[in-house]
Amino acid sequence: MFQYCHCSRCRKVTGSAHASNLFVKPEQFRWTQGEEFVGRYEPATTKYFATCFCKKCGCNLPWLSKSHKVVIIPAGGLDGDPQITPSQNIFWGSKACWYSGTEQLPHNEEMPPRG
Repeated sequence: MFQYCHCSRCRKVTGSAHASNLFVKPEQFRWTQGEEFVGRYEPATTKYFATCFCKKCGCNLPWLSKSHKVVIIPAGGLDGDPQITPSQNIFWGSKACWYSGTEQLPHNEEMPPRG
């Protein structure tokens, strides 16, 4: 599954309007290298939420939910095409008050010149 999460925790951990997450079963995921650089933050007050990050570069990394039933993979950290597209928005009622869909905004291939 691939979805956008607009909950306040996901917005804060990504620093953006939403997290773009893929969900896989734990048996479908394994580290191939660099596992020793994985840091984990797990708030005591959450039922499922945690987050992992790279201790070398700070990027968001896949993390096992506190229920141990799913691995959440931040799509922005993938180098290739996951061959799946988002199917839904979750926690829409928590979306940022300033959020606006991207389709109606200008699209630039690069940083536009400053005027």
